[in-house]
Amino acid sequence: MSTPLRVAIQMDPVEHIDINGDSTFVLALEAQKRGYELSYYGPGALSMEDGRVVARARPLQVRREPGNHATLGETRVLDLEADVDVVLMRQDPPFNMAYITATHLLERVAAKTLVVNDPASVRNAPEKLFATEFPDLVPPTLVSADREAIAEFRARHKDIIVKPLYGNGGAGVFHLKPEDENLNALLDMFQGFLHEPVMVQRYLPEVREGDKRIILIDGIPAGAINRVPAAGEARSNMHAGGRPEKSTLTARDREICAALGPVLRERGLIFTGIDVIGGYLTEINVTSPTGLQEINRFDGCCLEAALWDAIEARLVSRR
Repeated sequence: MSTPLRVAIQMDPVEHIDINGDSTFVLALEAQKRGYELSYYGPGALSMEDGRVVARARPLQVRREPGNHATLGETRVLDLEADVDVVLMRQDPPFNMAYITATHLLERVAAKTLVVNDPASVRNAPEKLFATEFPDLVPPTLVSADREAIAEFRARHKDIIVKPLYGNGGAGVFHLKPEDENLNALLDMFQGFLHEPVMVQRYLPEVREGDKRIILIDGIPAGAINRVPAAGEARSNMHAGGRPEKSTLTARDREICAALGPVLRERGLIFTGIDVIGGYLTEINVTSPTGLQEINRFDGCCLEAALWDAIEARLVSRR
């Protein structure tokens, strides 16, 4: 870009991130390398008054030094239309009403300030539900709070996975084998706490070989890692103890990416991470995708640079 970008990063507490695994951290490092002006604020610092959206933010400097990775300046109020070129919406789910409200507020500035990912598209594409827009790519799937419908689905498919619609990091994901008697107790728990439907899918035994995370940049596959679940664990998420392994894209992976790519680009979903098990799409992560550092280490690449190139290109096309 001819002039340095002004970038605001909306994320969870920067002081507590794992600098060896956090994708937002390397995005900030690359932005700083390019001379961008960085500001940081938490989701709770976002406000709207009389139609003007602001954030109580602090200038940010980052470095790859354990225990000393971030320096924050004095708090200032940023007008997210007048004072910022790009907002990175990078706080982790859960995808609850606070998250949805944040997308509504950021949507107010998105015509002038580039928000990554597009907040209206994030709101309209919850990660597990979004995947069901591609029924030919996903395993047999039911979304319901109807216990009879869930029981009938289980009778057809025997071995099932039950998970909350809006969770993350593998939290609340259960594998129920045909002989497991805990389905109703599990539904009691979900409906008692969440008061929302659950997602039920046919269990894919190929998960023992790994759950592949593929990063797409503006709809183009840029790299992948395989996440292998720990012994005795049905979840492969790295938060749940999954082991990352080097991976490459298969013909089926490329077929899935080719189907998703145009939709992701059209909706302004520049940074996405999809999950593929046994050739089936299981999730499309649009809120705060991870995996950049792991892929960089295995493939010797710099995905954060490719992401900023895509963001700069999108800014040029908007102007």
